[in-house]
Amino acid sequence: MKHLLTTAAALALTAGAATAGGLDRTGQPIGVIFEDGNFAEFSLAATSPSIDGNDIATSGTTGEAAEDFINIGMAIKTQINDQLSFALIYEQPFGSDISYPVLATSPLLGGTQAFAGAESWTGLVRYETSDRLSFHGGLRAQRASGNITLDGLAYGGTPLDTPPGVTGYNVTLDSDWALGYVLGVAYEIPDIALRVALTYNSAIKHEFDTVESFAVTGPVGSSVTSVDTPQSVNLDFQTGIAEGTLLFGSVRWAEWSAFKIDPTAFVQATLGGLVDLEDSITYTIGVGRRFNDNFAGSISYTYEKADDDDLVSPLAPTNGLNAISIGARYDMDNGTRISGGVRFNQVGDARPETGDTARATFADNTAVTFGVRIGYSF
Repeated sequence: MKHLLTTAAALALTAGAATAGGLDRTGQPIGVIFEDGNFAEFSLAATSPSIDGNDIATSGTTGEAAEDFINIGMAIKTQINDQLSFALIYEQPFGSDISYPVLATSPLLGGTQAFAGAESWTGLVRYETSDRLSFHGGLRAQRASGNITLDGLAYGGTPLDTPPGVTGYNVTLDSDWALGYVLGVAYEIPDIALRVALTYNSAIKHEFDTVESFAVTGPVGSSVTSVDTPQSVNLDFQTGIAEGTLLFGSVRWAEWSAFKIDPTAFVQATLGGLVDLEDSITYTIGVGRRFNDNFAGSISYTYEKADDDDLVSPLAPTNGLNAISIGARYDMDNGTRISGGVRFNQVGDARPETGDTARATFADNTAVTFGVRIGYSF
């Protein structure tokens, strides 16, 4: 029963996170460390957002402001002895694929873009002091990079304007590797498939080699920009509620308010930074059910409260989230398991702003994620 339920909880997560607080895309799960014996897995998720709105100046469409993206994940877990196990996890935890098309109906934000990505390798050790209490922790190596362009009348005219305009501004943050760490504890009651795991993910400080340019003055030289990807806390739980049936869920807090991008020339020109996000708390609750020896399924609901203030950065034009995930898994006799899932996301209404002034209204936006995971016990 333990084998059934620990893996059933993963079904609803197969599709990944389409768009959550800040730039979250995976939620930084570590569930593979709790698998029985030796285990390896590969996952792929494809997300298609439909995020658009109306330009305040024309009441016309902004066009699709978010592009499709794919997430890849891999992990391998080895059981060293009865008490000690190790996992190596690869994921793409954070990202942005924002691009406002240049349209006559969108003069305020057309041409604005934000492309960023992060990938990480986490080496995780788990030590079981008993069949109920265990501790886990390890190091995380993370690589990140980004490219941001501000365009449209919402960003003013030239850098000589008062206040200075930054239309046509571009910044490139070159790829940078940095280290962080993971610490956690878990409590289990195997007889009822109960497990509660608390995991802390440290902030990771990147020092990006930076190149900036303005439309009028051109490149302004290189510098170094310090950016912290956020610290976060994950609380994951599961418990059997009937034979072959699991209740599971999670709560994730991420400190996105500490995620600042402040390139030197941009700050000197505007006295402000590029990105201003709010902390996020994301809740998930779901049920997993095994129907026979080979087939299981799950359904879950994810919620992220919308901010009372719906003015948001044009580089992250969402506010809150409601999502339903449906997953299924088939176990083969040779130790292979194939999971698939779909997640339907309703993204909260928002108003992208510059200078505390709304430039567009976004409403009734959605995203759909399809995911597949292949696992193998050996």
